[in-house]
Amino acid sequence: MKKSATAATKSTPAINIGIGDKDRAAIAKGLSRLLADTYTLYLTTHNFHWNVTGPMFNTLHQMFMVQYTELWAAVDPVAERIRSLGHAAPGSYAQFSQLASVPDAPATPPKALEMVRILVQGHEAVARTARELFPVADKANDQPTADLLTQRLTVHEQTAWMLRSLLEE
Repeated sequence: MKKSATAATKSTPAINIGIGDKDRAAIAKGLSRLLADTYTLYLTTHNFHWNVTGPMFNTLHQMFMVQYTELWAAVDPVAERIRSLGHAAPGSYAQFSQLASVPDAPATPPKALEMVRILVQGHEAVARTARELFPVADKANDQPTADLLTQRLTVHEQTAWMLRSLLEE
């Protein structure tokens, strides 16, 4: 016997975690932007790790590796939070390019200190994206998302500070 569309829909349980559909959608939308920003910054940082040159090569090569490893580990919890809210996580370069506020890496690798400047701007942009979502998560009483945002803000603000320190003369 063939199931009707209504019966198939009824077999998928509704999400009832204490956050309404509209709030879950708004939070998932903001987290999708955070995921796109994080992944774009990850890719740029990894690119700079591969292509850095100059007198600070060893220091920056190692620093960028620590940073891209942290960013790589960060994308999964963000994507899984989106899924926990009942929405599909974006996962293509096309989607990320539409959602991200962080610009793509330059086609030609810049000089080392320009790499550092670009990464400062990237970490600050990701921090702004996370901070913009805070009121939405707070309004919905969504502590897991707020906790995730707090963790991401801590990392991005601290990393931006450490990178900015390299630019001081």
